[in-house]
Amino acid sequence: MLYVSICRKHIKMKTKKHSSYFRKNIDNMTGYIPGEQPQDSLYIKLNTNENPYAPSPKVLAALKDEIDERLRLYPDPVSTGAREKVAEIFKTKPERVMVGNGSDDLLTIITRSFVSKDDKVVYPYPTYLLYKVLSDIQNAKECVIDFREDYSLPEEILVNGAAVTFMCNPNSPSGTMIPVAKISEIAGKIDGIIVVDEAYADFAEDNCLRLVDKHPNLIVLRTLSKSYSLAGMRLGFAVAQKELINGMMKVKDSYNVDRLSMASAVAALDDQETFRQNVSRIIKTREYLTNSLKKLGFFVYPSQANFVMIKCEDSYEAKEIYRELKERKILVRHIDQPRLDDCLRITIGTDKEIETLLEQLAEVQLVLLNQNS
Repeated sequence: MLYVSICRKHIKMKTKKHSSYFRKNIDNMTGYIPGEQPQDSLYIKLNTNENPYAPSPKVLAALKDEIDERLRLYPDPVSTGAREKVAEIFKTKPERVMVGNGSDDLLTIITRSFVSKDDKVVYPYPTYLLYKVLSDIQNAKECVIDFREDYSLPEEILVNGAAVTFMCNPNSPSGTMIPVAKISEIAGKIDGIIVVDEAYADFAEDNCLRLVDKHPNLIVLRTLSKSYSLAGMRLGFAVAQKELINGMMKVKDSYNVDRLSMASAVAALDDQETFRQNVSRIIKTREYLTNSLKKLGFFVYPSQANFVMIKCEDSYEAKEIYRELKERKILVRHIDQPRLDDCLRITIGTDKEIETLLEQLAEVQLVLLNQNS
C-alpha cells in the first residue's frame, strides 16, 4: 500500500509539471494560426489564397495512374522526377532544386540548416507569420524591421551578422512587390542566407529566379499551391546553388514528399497552358476587384499576388466588416496584429464569387453606416 501511494503521488507531481518537458522557448511561443477552414461548402472562401479554379486534368489522370499497389512502397527520397520537371520548366539544373512538402516544409529545413540558438533572423514586418514561428522554435534573435508605410524596405533591413534574412515577395499579406534589383543589392551586401519566398510570384510582373546564378547565398522558394491549384497536395520547391541544396538535403526528413504529390507536381508543371489560363483569369479579376473596392471607398494596396489587402477606417470597422461578411457566408482574412488590425485581405475568387462579395460588401457598408448614424 505504501508503494502504491508513493507512485500515485509521483504521477500526480509529474502531471502537474508537464509543461516543464518543453524547452522554455517552445512553452513561451505562439504557434502559427492558419486561416479558417470551414467544414462545409456553404461559404465563399476568400481567406486563404487558394486558387478558385480546378487543377489541370493531367493532374487527376496522373493521380489515378499512381494509385495502385505501389503505394506500399516508399517514394523517391529526393523527388528525382519532380526536380527534373522543375528544372526543365524553370530553366535550371536538377541539382539546384529541392522539393518539399509545401514551401513551409522548405522554410523549416532552411531554419534548421542555418539558424542556431541566438543567431539573428531578419524579416520585415508585416509579413508571413510563419517566419516568426520558425525563428522562435530555433530560439533565434529576431530582428524585425518595419516596412515603410508604402511597404518599401528601409536600409535597416541590412543587419550585420544575420544568419538568415527572409523576404516574402510579393509580400503577404500586403501583396506589394520589392523590386528584384533591390533584393539583388541586399543579397550582395549581407553575409548570411537570403530567402526569397515567391509563393505568389506567378501572379507578379517579375521574380528572382535569375538571381540564383549571381548570388551563392540566395534561396528562392516556390509553391504549386497557388498558381497550379495544388494546395491540397502540398508541394513546393527551392532553387539555389548546388552547395546550399546539398547541405539542406542532409536536414530534410527521409521521405518528405509523398508519391501522389510528386506525380501531381510533374503533371501540373507539364500543363503550362492550363496554368497560364488560370493565372491570366486571376490577374484580370484582381484588377476588376481592385477598381471596384476603390469605388466603394477603400484604400487598396497595389497587389501582384492572388489577393488584395484593403485598409478600413479603423480596426473596429475592419472587424465588423469581417463579422458581417462571415454572417453572410463569405470568409475574408482579418489579422488582429499591429498595422494589420484595420485591414482585410481578400483572395481572388471566381468572377461570380467576387461579384457576390462586392454586392454584400456594399450592403454591409450601409448596415454599418446606419448603426453609426
